Amino acid sequence: MPATLPPSIFNDVVGPVMRGPSSSHSAASVRIGRLARDLCGGTPESALVEFDTEGSLATTHESQGSDMGLFAGLLGWEADDERLPRSGEFLRAAGVAMEIQIATLHDPHPNTYRLTLARDGVEHRLVALSTGGGMIEVVAIDGAAVTLYGDYAVTVLDVDGDGAATAAALRARGDLDDVVVTGSSPVRVVVCAQRPLGDAEVAALPAVRRVRRLEPVLPVRSRRGLTVPFLHAGEMALTADPTTRPLSEFALEYECARGGLDRDAVLAQMRKILAIVRAGVQQGLAGTEYHDRILPRQSHRFAALMEQKRLIDGGVLNRAILYVSALMEVKSSMGVIVAAPTAGSCATFPGACLAAADAMGSDEPTILRAMLAAGLIGVFVATRSSFAAEVGGCQAETGAGAAMAAAALVELAGGTAAQGLSAASHALQNVLGLICDPIANRVEAPCLGRNIAGAANGIASANIALAGYDHLVPLDEVLDAHRQISESMARELRCTALGGLSITPASKAIEAKLCGSGGCGSCG
Repeated sequence: MPATLPPSIFNDVVGPVMRGPSSSHSAASVRIGRLARDLCGGTPESALVEFDTEGSLATTHESQGSDMGLFAGLLGWEADDERLPRSGEFLRAAGVAMEIQIATLHDPHPNTYRLTLARDGVEHRLVALSTGGGMIEVVAIDGAAVTLYGDYAVTVLDVDGDGAATAAALRARGDLDDVVVTGSSPVRVVVCAQRPLGDAEVAALPAVRRVRRLEPVLPVRSRRGLTVPFLHAGEMALTADPTTRPLSEFALEYECARGGLDRDAVLAQMRKILAIVRAGVQQGLAGTEYHDRILPRQSHRFAALMEQKRLIDGGVLNRAILYVSALMEVKSSMGVIVAAPTAGSCATFPGACLAAADAMGSDEPTILRAMLAAGLIGVFVATRSSFAAEVGGCQAETGAGAAMAAAALVELAGGTAAQGLSAASHALQNVLGLICDPIANRVEAPCLGRNIAGAANGIASANIALAGYDHLVPLDEVLDAHRQISESMARELRCTALGGLSITPASKAIEAKLCGSGGCGSCG
């Protein structure tokens, strides 16, 4: 299987388009479920899902949407399907016997899914990881080690013998991206390509006992020979002088190379993202409702007081608070959002960016470039650290969102790439060590406040970078510290609901109330 490939702005950073409280839970699980469905050739008749007692999913799989997303994926749905909140009902109606177990498995990754599925009398097993921001990695199929990310069409062949002849025949073709032999009894030949192998192609191969086809689940596919001009901020600065170019120019060069796209295609994709974000702000301000929600609608009160000039004058910050609140309310009501870079931090960068753009009267091309600049900062985060709160707390999610917001605002103001990197460094330095401790085990609070604080952080960091304040530590080195802090952060402080605000009496009382009203399926 291909080694880890460079992040894509639209795969890893600004996306997926989804519903649900958490991209690590609700969107990644959809993708894992869809691959598991492909593995067994359709909707399974039964499914056993196992979560490790020491992972994050043991305590959060129901309340943060892992179950909901997984059920949807097993039914073949997309992550933004309007039926997502009722996926459990639809799964039961489809006759799937579902069981979820919490067991001591010693899985090294906190977001590990172990699935055992049955269909037509055949058992299928898949082990996959949710790696942050909706991204996934499949690490085992039927006991054989694999490395798959959902960015290829994959054909899995069970073959007799050692698989050498089958693999040789496939490699001789020259049009396949990767062919790997793995496992034993039977040996499996795993083929990654732009399309799955057809029946006639498989029939021409020696010793094939069984074939399964997994469709890609990511919007931007990978390909053989893929190269990008740089992977880190320091490398970017070696390709062209960052004091003479905007960060968006580097972002366009990067994503064109990563996706095999031209500039118009990259801008068109970001235009779709912008439309979804704008619609989200409008929907949030119009009003949202959802039964399993700990915060009421609040953005309309802020809007009214801001219009009446009864708030402290915050300028663009007040507009950012309004937009962030609206987007977070849409997320909490199961509306369609863009994980940017995650669902838990979906409003920090987009809310701040749109607020500043509207205040400044920026045109659409300028906004699209600002969003691309933010996306490139996200690429640097994904390359050197992680977006996943289960890995690095809220410094991973809202910290990255604040850094992305800062770079976007520098771009809107006409700043240079060097100033954008400086702003991102400032913003990330400000939140190192920030834990993730969801109240009542929901991704609503303190998430809302931290998204708002992240927007404020982004605005301040952009302005001090534009003013030439010295960030002292280059972004690459800040990200290395970010990763090291993540590695030393206690499990209880990484989105497990086992520490911090999560275990306060107030939080536990809210959770108990939700469970008592039927809002918590894990409580019966």
